Amino acid sequence: MKKIAFFCIPAHGHTNPMVGVARELVSRGNIVRFYSFDEFEEKIKATGAEFVSCQSFLPEISESERARLKKSSNTEMSIQDIRITLAMNDFLENEFNAFKPDVVYTDSVCFWGKLNALKFNVPMVVSTSTFAFNQMSTTYMKNSPGELADMIFGLPKVNREMQTLKQYGYKFKSFLDIVRSDDDTDSVVYASRLFQPYAESYSDHYLFAGPSVSTDIVPDKKKDRPLVYISLGTVVNDKPDFYKNCIKGLEDIDADIIMSCGKDTDISTLGKLPDNIKAYQYVNQLEVLSHADAFISHCGMNSASESLFMAVPLILFPQTGEQHAVARRAYELGAGRYLKKYTPDYIRKAVEDVLGNKKYAEAAQKCSEDFRSCQGFKGAADFIENAPHDASENTFMEELNKRNGRFMIAYWAVIAALVIVSIILKFPFSWIFPVVGGIVSKPIGNAFQSAMYKKLAARNNKQSD
Repeated sequence: MKKIAFFCIPAHGHTNPMVGVARELVSRGNIVRFYSFDEFEEKIKATGAEFVSCQSFLPEISESERARLKKSSNTEMSIQDIRITLAMNDFLENEFNAFKPDVVYTDSVCFWGKLNALKFNVPMVVSTSTFAFNQMSTTYMKNSPGELADMIFGLPKVNREMQTLKQYGYKFKSFLDIVRSDDDTDSVVYASRLFQPYAESYSDHYLFAGPSVSTDIVPDKKKDRPLVYISLGTVVNDKPDFYKNCIKGLEDIDADIIMSCGKDTDISTLGKLPDNIKAYQYVNQLEVLSHADAFISHCGMNSASESLFMAVPLILFPQTGEQHAVARRAYELGAGRYLKKYTPDYIRKAVEDVLGNKKYAEAAQKCSEDFRSCQGFKGAADFIENAPHDASENTFMEELNKRNGRFMIAYWAVIAALVIVSIILKFPFSWIFPVVGGIVSKPIGNAFQSAMYKKLAARNNKQSD
């Protein structure tokens, strides 16, 4: 029996996977103390875990801050995380000294969980609700100009806030130390190895447990005509124009449509709905997906996982960088197609394509079989109970980085040699070599890294066979 402290941010997509793990750990006789927020109290208590409310430590935020959070501003979310950590400092110091947890299981972006585990030298396992991201898998991210500007101009502000944490004994070198994945930290990732991009590059400190889906519902596609489900998730879903275009594009299609519009959408503003379309603020998503034949989705990790778990191909409409990564992976596996514009015509064409082409359903079925074969919550509980782990040596990324470094040294040596030769030969435009070399160094470096990755992955796979 172990005492395990759970920490998570106030977000459904991050909390739900941890709830399933808490239930499994409690069933084994472990003592789980779950530090969370009031909207999750009932769900957490139902697992048998002890619920500890952190509601009073949420800071008051201005309307402008609230608006940035609704737009998934990484800068604003980081600043709020830092402020919550500071507000909880004395409280969690008392909690750690009194409860004395054997293990901390904390969400990957929950600063107060990660920082206090390090501060009190308690073995930590990180709960990763999306993909694990390293230098390879981050290439799947596709940030909008607004998101890039938010990160670039927001980083100095975040760093200023971070300095305050050091006054309270928190251990970190930089902001990246708190948010990034590394090969030395035990981590549970709610993706299968097949679905995780560049899974070969991660050490044995990573458990790819599979999607966080806990249900007895099984797919049942028998019905008179196809069913299309539409949802943009629980965070950024206030898009009435999108829903109206879905209605217009699908109003006379030979299929039934169910839309889940979220609490911020006034359904009455959508007008009179056609007979084949029903709109709700919330639905039992797994129940709907068990009967659905296509899902127009924002591609949040939870929604995409539930869709593929139920063998439902996706119509990919990502809104954030992480969602773009999930969408890209689903597309690569053949289980989805992109919705490049959300005009009525594009929406209709995308739905007709997915419903009319069996390849999408077949690919989604393969993903479903893969997801259902994963270790799931039981495997995650085993992993946490046995933390910390002594992972076998895995130098994949270390070796890749060494090869990248040697290549770039050779690359710039060639550029320098060209400059020297051009000067000796009195070539008037010798400056052009370093200029062009600098411009093309990144794409050439990326191409070399990709080629080396494939070579190393093939070698490792051959050795493991």
